[in-house]
Amino acid sequence: MLSLVHPSCETQKPVLLVIIYRPPGPYTEFLSDFSDFLSDLVLSSDKIIIVGDFNIHVDAKNDSLNIAFNLLLDSIGFSQNVKEPTHHFNHTLDLVLTYGIETEHVTVFPENPLLSDHFLITVTFTIIDYTAAESRLYQSRCLSESAVTKFKNIIHPLLSSSMPCTNIEQSSYLNATPTEVDYLVNNFTSSLRTTLDTVAPVKTKASNPKSLTPWYNSQTRSLKQITRKLERKWRVTNLEDHHLAWRNSLLLYKKALRKARTSYYSSLIEENKNNPRFLFSTVARLTKSQSSTEPTIPLTLTSNDFMNFFTNKIFIIREKITNNHPTDVTLSTATFSTINVKLDSFSPIDLSELTSIINSSKPSTCLLDPIPTKLLKEVLPLINASILNMINLSLIIGYVPQAFKLAVVKPLLKKPSLDPAVLANYRPISNLPFISKILERVLVKQLTDHLQRNGLFEEFQSGFRAQHSTETALVKVTNDLLMASDSGLISVLVLLDLSAAFDTVDHNILLERLEHAVGITGTALQWFVSYLSNRLQFVHVNGESSSHTKVNYGVPQGSVLGPILFTLYMLPLGSIIRRHSINFHCYADDTQLYLSMKPGITDQLVKLQECLKDIKTWMAANFLLLNSDQTEVIVLGPENLRNM
Repeated sequence: MLSLVHPSCETQKPVLLVIIYRPPGPYTEFLSDFSDFLSDLVLSSDKIIIVGDFNIHVDAKNDSLNIAFNLLLDSIGFSQNVKEPTHHFNHTLDLVLTYGIETEHVTVFPENPLLSDHFLITVTFTIIDYTAAESRLYQSRCLSESAVTKFKNIIHPLLSSSMPCTNIEQSSYLNATPTEVDYLVNNFTSSLRTTLDTVAPVKTKASNPKSLTPWYNSQTRSLKQITRKLERKWRVTNLEDHHLAWRNSLLLYKKALRKARTSYYSSLIEENKNNPRFLFSTVARLTKSQSSTEPTIPLTLTSNDFMNFFTNKIFIIREKITNNHPTDVTLSTATFSTINVKLDSFSPIDLSELTSIINSSKPSTCLLDPIPTKLLKEVLPLINASILNMINLSLIIGYVPQAFKLAVVKPLLKKPSLDPAVLANYRPISNLPFISKILERVLVKQLTDHLQRNGLFEEFQSGFRAQHSTETALVKVTNDLLMASDSGLISVLVLLDLSAAFDTVDHNILLERLEHAVGITGTALQWFVSYLSNRLQFVHVNGESSSHTKVNYGVPQGSVLGPILFTLYMLPLGSIIRRHSINFHCYADDTQLYLSMKPGITDQLVKLQECLKDIKTWMAANFLLLNSDQTEVIVLGPENLRNM
């Protein structure tokens, strides 16, 4: 066994490289000894690779030793990576076992009889971020019951003396200035943060590695030990009764292991049933479509690297659009005439509505939050008056506090299979303070009521609307295509793809659309002007923050309001497509166009081409870049008709 420790990470667990040889013949003691050996290894390291000649026919599915051996590997969390014959007689005897390590390029070379009757095996593995000693450290607070009690005793009189009473008439709010609103917000957050630092200061701790088999409990461990003892007894006596006892015990152990694993994931899914991202990643891991090791951002990529890349990407897209398609401003406004219905102001909310919104919100905490959201909810009765004042002041005077317009950008890998070392494989997700998202939720409710009341939503836009999900979009498009197929028609489906659509939204065009297409005027429109202006963002990765950058374009991904603003920005698109009598359905920035026709009548495709031409022109006028490389065309219908 070779223990490898990086010079700069001497306090971290080593990588263990192990070579094993098991002579052929009886294996009475091997499984028991090997089980104990593996159990000791995983306590010593979370990254292990074992190679050697095990003389176990792992290619023989019904071999009793192979069955018991694989069960042992699964129970502890090891993977066996060799899938081809490694011996002259075409059996797989030479193995590569890994724990906490992803392997690739496992190659079995042809036999060289001059050297051995075993084949040469090579394998590549990479220890990502192993040199990152600091990445294993994290900061936390000890929020004990006594600490929370102290926090409550300090914060209530502190905020009561500095915040106005909640029973203020709306007319009194009108006299407030943006400077006063910013002062109230900054004082509120400063009081919370200072008090928390006093009662529960931040401490740096080392994180413990996650177990690769968290469902493996004391019961399954005990059953495994009993099974091993019965097996050894049978090997010694060779009696049928002892063999039957071992088989029954092995079956019981398998059932217990399966039950423990099922119970673990069932409870995990139940606890996170309202977290779609977690559910999708869990299912992907269980179905082997995603690595069990979460991708991490390499230390070679800094926060400023990400910030510069995200900023330059938007600049390059807008420059490309401007150079290739000279902007015709009339195209961005001609689709809609000014509507009669107006929303000229937002209404203040009461304490019960605020409490309901906060309690129903996810308890996610941002780096910018002064206290954890879980604690904020616990002390809400003591601070709800302060929060209510800040939100109502913002609504009435049409001003968004500057502290609510600073975002922490988290680079998120687009797909787990992509290379985490490539900047282009990430998308920027904005994390905003919890109270700012509460303000946005209040706005979204009043804005949505206005849109629904006046029928201003796009009928075939399924994104970010109640009862308009990916499921309803899929059912609608699939039903239309199947109905066309049943009628003897073939359909052409075009899947449009936009490049960084949320991030290229032009603020001036968006405000114009809100005013003329949606009817937002007065202090309501002024609120949106304030929301979009003077926004700042920075990237935070690997414990490091980038410089702050002004946000000149786009709506923040990760905000509450951003998605609905984007759908309103895209409103004219539906009218353009309808002019060409083309069926369509949208979900956020994804648009599906589909046209059904009789086989051989290709003149219908001219309509589709003209529609695509107008869409591309409109998108260019609105600084949206159609990604031709990612746009797909699918022909659907009965096979005999598709081939005509």
